[in-house]
Amino acid sequence: MEENLKQDASGIIKIAMFGPESTGKTTLAIQLAAHYETEWVPEFARDYLQDKWNNSKEICDVNDMMPIAYGQTHLENLKLKTAHNYLFCDTNLMVTKVFSDVYYNYCDPLLVKAAQEHQYDLFFLTDIDVPWEKDDLRDRPTGRESVFSVFKQSLIDNHKPFITLSGNKDLRLAKAIKIIDDLTVAKKLGLSSENYVQIYEHGIPIENIERQLDIFKNGIAKADLVAPATFANGILKLTDQQYQEKATIFDQEKDNFKLLKFVPASGAASRMFKFLSVFLAEFNVEEESINAYINRKKDTELSVFIVGMDKFAFFPKVHDKLKTVYPNFNILSRDLKNYYFIKMLLDPEYFDFGNKPKGILPFHKYYANIASPIEEHLYECGYYACSNGQSNLHFTISEEHQERFEKVINKIKDRVESETNSTVAVAYSYQHKSTDTIAVTAENRIYTAETGALVFRPGGHGALINNLNNLDADIVFIKNIDNVILHNNNETALYKKALAGILIEKQKSVFHCLELLDDSKNKEADLSKVASFIQEELGIKLPKDFDSFKTKSKVATIRAVLNRPIRICGMVKNEGEAGGGPFWVRDDNNQVSLQIVETSQIDLEDKKQLAILNGATHFNPVDLVCSIKNYKGEKFNLLEFVNGNSGFIVNKTICGNEIKSYELPGLWNGAMGHWLTIFVQVPLLTFNPVKTVNDLLKHAHQQ
Repeated sequence: MEENLKQDASGIIKIAMFGPESTGKTTLAIQLAAHYETEWVPEFARDYLQDKWNNSKEICDVNDMMPIAYGQTHLENLKLKTAHNYLFCDTNLMVTKVFSDVYYNYCDPLLVKAAQEHQYDLFFLTDIDVPWEKDDLRDRPTGRESVFSVFKQSLIDNHKPFITLSGNKDLRLAKAIKIIDDLTVAKKLGLSSENYVQIYEHGIPIENIERQLDIFKNGIAKADLVAPATFANGILKLTDQQYQEKATIFDQEKDNFKLLKFVPASGAASRMFKFLSVFLAEFNVEEESINAYINRKKDTELSVFIVGMDKFAFFPKVHDKLKTVYPNFNILSRDLKNYYFIKMLLDPEYFDFGNKPKGILPFHKYYANIASPIEEHLYECGYYACSNGQSNLHFTISEEHQERFEKVINKIKDRVESETNSTVAVAYSYQHKSTDTIAVTAENRIYTAETGALVFRPGGHGALINNLNNLDADIVFIKNIDNVILHNNNETALYKKALAGILIEKQKSVFHCLELLDDSKNKEADLSKVASFIQEELGIKLPKDFDSFKTKSKVATIRAVLNRPIRICGMVKNEGEAGGGPFWVRDDNNQVSLQIVETSQIDLEDKKQLAILNGATHFNPVDLVCSIKNYKGEKFNLLEFVNGNSGFIVNKTICGNEIKSYELPGLWNGAMGHWLTIFVQVPLLTFNPVKTVNDLLKHAHQQ
């Protein structure tokens, strides 16, 4: 046998089993070879050492390491010649190197060099969660944890792409097959093994990456607007009496439901203070006055901020701190006072408002206290999302902010519970990194950092459909963290309850229709009534030839239309706010339905589409009440109702490089694209978002 440690070149995918003795490497290699109808490379050392024992009753020593390495390399090269697409190696020179280090505290430099140079597309690190089995060549049933750690560290130190496999042999095989199939796809996409391992560890399905790359290449189709949703054409308009009637329905029924309020609250407040950050970066207090800067930059936002400064809820605390830090503060010029105020507001060593979560910032000034959005949402929850004396509030946040949220809530929870006469349960979830999306260059090539690692970006608020999907509730109220109001809980609650009352009414009708379909003796008259309800009450058009369908096909069609989650969406009159609105939209299957559409989803170069956009009368304030269980009381899988053909491509800059990122279909846009949808006009007082700090100077946020 030729003494050669060089691997033969090949284009096939090579997978190496790697781990301590008796961890299932051989079993897995044989199983995978059988599954993929290819070759596997046995462990040369097993026969070599068994012959040595049989012939001389001698065990392995350091002098056997190089013969084993030569034999293993020869055997692998031999099997490579007859392998098809894949080659599975029961062991490899890195295993031999580790054993040499562990047993003899020495490894031949030739073996070290070869082990480092041998390349495999992936290593499967076999875990020690399987029983140790004794044979003539195995002698270490104890200390497996420390040996496993050495094996794992060797892969890390030598920069080898690996994935750990745990579980019984059937589970390991299933995992390994899925990983190998996905790795094959990744290779075809031009990704390296290291890239694939990064994707795997991120928890992102490879098909998501494949689809995202296709979206970057081919773009996202614009929405096909049919008409704006308006009064008597997609938007319900209620009288004051009708609002009260719907709210009463909710109050009478609410104890039959588990209620929950869902508040997306993961964002930092950086956008809120962006114009102040720009000011601090560009202004030189020694060279010009603030007034000169405002005139030069035409910065009306800064002017409004300074004029209204003392009206902000946070003003007294910042002002007091300034007087502590600057003992001569009172005699400073007005410019210096204003400059130092803004600087301290954003300075990481002091208030650092631009980097804190928006939910904990002081928004409202009451006579006895200063209130954050968290506090306002806690109160609101007690007013309208309470049943059987229990309020449930769920925040989606960044994990690093949870302690700050808890600190605020623990301080005020008892007071809120006392005043709302309810017990408040607060829960949190995070946007999972498996919903992140891959970044590409402006030329649609996969973007990598200087280290060669892929760059992932958060998938946007559309990723929160996963969080919503994991909740157990009958009715869910959804509202943004910054859309709160001062001193109007009763009136706000009225309209939220009214939306929930409409939801209960519609849900009862939908559930009744679905229960009719379960009757084996479906009557044509009943099906005709259901069809009328679908078209007249839900605004959904059935196929033109529906009446000619056979009974079985009618039932199947109606069931597919009705058996969906329901959302009642409050809409406010459009007064020029940027953002989405309610429209009738035609999908790829030529079906027309009510959807919330963002301006960025519309082809503004198309005169007809632009005319429809300009004809919109209402705006989406993100004010939803949802039903997420079916008529049998089972939770819907909300991921089945996402319109995957929507979403957004956004341009970003990383380290001076222009990149493109994909944002998932928005939570109340494409993520709910296939829900049953009802639009209802609600008053403007229900819409008071704080997008910039100056919004806090508006009437809704002031005493």
